[in-house]
Amino acid sequence: MDRPLPSAPPQVRWLVRTLEDAGYDTWAVGGVVRDVLLGRPAGDWDFATRATPREVRKLFRRTVPIGVEHGTVGVLDRDGTMHEVTTFRRDVETDGRHAVVTFADTIEDDLARRDFTVNALAWHPLREELCDPFGGVDDLKNSVLRTVGTPEDRFREDYLRILRGLRFAGLLRLSIDEATWSALIGLAGHLENLSAERVRDELLKLLELDPEPSRALDLYATSGALAVLYPELDALRGDPSGVEGADRWGVSVATVARLPVGRPYLRLAALLRELDPPAVAGLLLRLRLSNAQVDETALRVGAPPLPGAGEDDLAFRRWMSATGPERLAALARLGLARARAEHDLGAPDRTGDVVASWRRARSVRASSPPLSVGELELDGRGLIGLGLKPGPDFGRILDALLDWVLEDPRRNRREALEERALSLAAQEPGDG
Repeated sequence: MDRPLPSAPPQVRWLVRTLEDAGYDTWAVGGVVRDVLLGRPAGDWDFATRATPREVRKLFRRTVPIGVEHGTVGVLDRDGTMHEVTTFRRDVETDGRHAVVTFADTIEDDLARRDFTVNALAWHPLREELCDPFGGVDDLKNSVLRTVGTPEDRFREDYLRILRGLRFAGLLRLSIDEATWSALIGLAGHLENLSAERVRDELLKLLELDPEPSRALDLYATSGALAVLYPELDALRGDPSGVEGADRWGVSVATVARLPVGRPYLRLAALLRELDPPAVAGLLLRLRLSNAQVDETALRVGAPPLPGAGEDDLAFRRWMSATGPERLAALARLGLARARAEHDLGAPDRTGDVVASWRRARSVRASSPPLSVGELELDGRGLIGLGLKPGPDFGRILDALLDWVLEDPRRNRREALEERALSLAAQEPGDG
């Protein structure tokens, strides 16, 4: 790890110089230092400083109070990019979920409260000086993930660090130090004490950022974290998948890996597709996703596969009507990822069939057939105009009209629909 850090961008140097000229020691901290040392693209530049939030806000014209109670102020540089500037801190008291902190005097105090040595690094952009009090650079050289200080103590301060450790080990391809791994396994049961929101956000970060999430997800399983947080998924381990030598968990993980980064909810749907609907609904609700996210993810998980390319247009119209044509691309990508994953695991290659079905579906959709009740040329008001009485029967009639039109989209004409509606209204529910 002899790679020097490059000169910081001008706006970063401007921000640090403003604080330093006012007498406040300031360092770049967090993932940007670690990632640059690893040769990865630099992300957001965040800072730790001796200045208090009040002093930071006096020095900069454009600030955002994003976490003043925790010592953090958002500072907008002259390009409009926001940087988090946080006062040096040290922990006073922790309970495994939250920490009580107080302001500290030095960067070393601040780094001492961080989780892993590879994250306890600071870079001074003006002096081009690296602060590494806990051997993080050597651990990066040796591809090792190790806690700052005693692992048990560090995890007990905040059990979320267990999940962060699994994510970092997977994303950065680090081997977890033996003592750190032993403590992590021993304390995994305490993960159930974390808030659902923190657990959810950690999983979504993993799914959003890691191009090859298989390693981190398998660490969830082998560490015991999966059994504690997601027992529904843990039950898939060892359950045959139909792909020779692969269990259902392995197929799910391989499918996730075949989807791109930046699509965490699509990857989440892939991870859950082996579960039955009640298990999916329970897990999503437990993660406290929004109602819209729960509904959309559940629909993606439960959607049937695309019809075969040799099926007629009616099969594709019915499929899109049932699943929603707006989900075609997402569901096709899920199907393609699943086919590629199964092929990776030794199954026959079905990717060509999925691509052909996707193309057929797109071609059918391009003809703009009516696929929902709302696209019919006759609606509830039209039924009233025919002298029909509003009530539950309207839904039955409109659904039957849609089914009739799906068979032949040319039937979507008001006159034909009115005639059909009157015929349906004369039938008893359940009659053909």
